[in-house]
Amino acid sequence: MNVAYADPPYLGCCARYSHEHGEEGRCWDEPHTHQQLIWRLSDEYPEGWALSLSTPSLRDILPMCPTDVRVAAWVKPFAVFKPNVNPAYAWEPVIWRGGRLKRGRDEPTARDWVSCEIALQKGLTGAKPEPFVWWLFDLLGLESNDTVTDIFPGTGVVGRVWERYRRQGKLFAGAAAG
Repeated sequence: MNVAYADPPYLGCCARYSHEHGEEGRCWDEPHTHQQLIWRLSDEYPEGWALSLSTPSLRDILPMCPTDVRVAAWVKPFAVFKPNVNPAYAWEPVIWRGGRLKRGRDEPTARDWVSCEIALQKGLTGAKPEPFVWWLFDLLGLESNDTVTDIFPGTGVVGRVWERYRRQGKLFAGAAAG
């Protein structure tokens, strides 16, 4: 199975990232840029993909997706609490499509949520923690012979965890299951 994970700059949050606007000058503050990413994921990764986004953008981005997507949640027991923001943004949606959905009764059922701490001091706004990545692999039902493409590699955590997973051949070994 060939799948992809995309964690782009979140809609409306482009100013938080010191980056060039990438391919053809697209700006991630424009909904059309996210639509193009969803089309790319659907075209190039028909077997499965996952997309991280912010809770405020869920209302805009979900209608752009194919009708067979699902929404999962990353719940953050410790999140950044900002003055005058109440309630706090203490979870993030993950839209996903496909993956290996059929599992035997002898295999654990994947949850559509994970609870794990945020990644701190990784040098990149929005960096994902390792337990999140392990959960994402479980959500998609990945096996060690699958291929994972990280569309926005950032800190490289997805690639590092994937290599460790492939060597182990099983999920959650040595990682928090949430």
